[in-house]
Amino acid sequence: MSKAYEVDLRDLTGTRALLTGGSGGIGLQIAIRLAAAGAELVLPVRNEQKASTAIAQIEAAVPDARVSTRAVDLSSLDSVAECAAGLLQEAVPIGILINNAGVMTPPERQITTDGFELQFGTNHLAHFALTARLLPLLEAGRAHVVSQTSVAAARGGINWNDLQWERRYRSGAAYSQSKIAVGLFGLELNRRAGAAGWTLTSNVSHPGVALTGLLTARPEIGRTRDTAGGRVVRVLSRLGVLVGTPESAALPAVLAAAGTNSVGGVMYGPTGMGRLGGPPGEQKLFTPLTRHDDATSLWSVSEELTGCSFG
Repeated sequence: MSKAYEVDLRDLTGTRALLTGGSGGIGLQIAIRLAAAGAELVLPVRNEQKASTAIAQIEAAVPDARVSTRAVDLSSLDSVAECAAGLLQEAVPIGILINNAGVMTPPERQITTDGFELQFGTNHLAHFALTARLLPLLEAGRAHVVSQTSVAAARGGINWNDLQWERRYRSGAAYSQSKIAVGLFGLELNRRAGAAGWTLTSNVSHPGVALTGLLTARPEIGRTRDTAGGRVVRVLSRLGVLVGTPESAALPAVLAAAGTNSVGGVMYGPTGMGRLGGPPGEQKLFTPLTRHDDATSLWSVSEELTGCSFG
C-alpha cells in the first residue's frame, strides 16, 4: 500500500464490491484497499492462475479478507451475460462496482468475439453491458459505480465516422476513444440515475500514470516489448519523479468508490503535476468528457451494440 497518501474510507463491512481487472496491477491494489476496509470482494477474471495468485496476495496483505472470483471474458458479451446471470442468481446486493479492467494499444487492429474493435469492445461495451445486467443488484445495494478512465481521455474524441476503426486503425486514438467512452458512460449513468430516481450513484476516476502491465510487453495482444511510454515511465518511477506507483494510482478509484465524502457525477484522479501522480482528489473533467451530446449518442449506440438496456 502507498505510505505517501491516505484516504478516508467508509467502513465497508457487509458490502459486496465487484471489481473487474482486480487480478493484477492497479486493480490488485484497489482490491487490497477495499478488502482492508472490510468489503467482500468479488473479482470477475479470465485467467484462473492469475486469479489464484491475486487472492493469495490479497490475503497476505489482509489476512481476514473475504474474496472470491467469477469467470468472465470481457471480450465476449455472452461471457459477460453468463457472469451477470450467475451473480443475479446469488441475489446478493452489490454496494460497489468498479469497472476497471482494460486493454491498451494492441499494435494491430483486433476484434472481440462479437466483432467490435478490441479496446472499444472490452474497455467500454463490456462494462456497459455488465452494469446494465447487474442493475437490480446495484439498486438493491444502493451502489457506488466507478468507471475507470485514463489521462488518454484528455484528448481526442469519439470517431463517429468509423467507430470500430475498420478503415484506418490508430492504436493510440482507438485507446483514447475507448477511455472517453468509459468516462462518458460513467457520467451519463449518474445523470440518468438521478432523473429516474435510481438509488445508485456513478462517478469516474483515472489513475494518472504508473508502470503496469498495460505499458509493458503483452504478447497476447501482439506487443512483444514495452511501449515507448512504458520505458519512460519505468525510469521516472524508479527515480520517484512525476508519475505514480500502482499503489498510489489505485487511490483515486478507491476514493471514488468508498470515500467518506465522495459524490456522483465527478472525476477523481491524482492531483500532482500534469495529473500524472500525487495524492488523489476531485478534479476538473477532461474536455471530451463534458460533451453531453456525445454521451447521449454513445448511450444509444451502446444499447444497440450490446443488446442491453437500463430499462
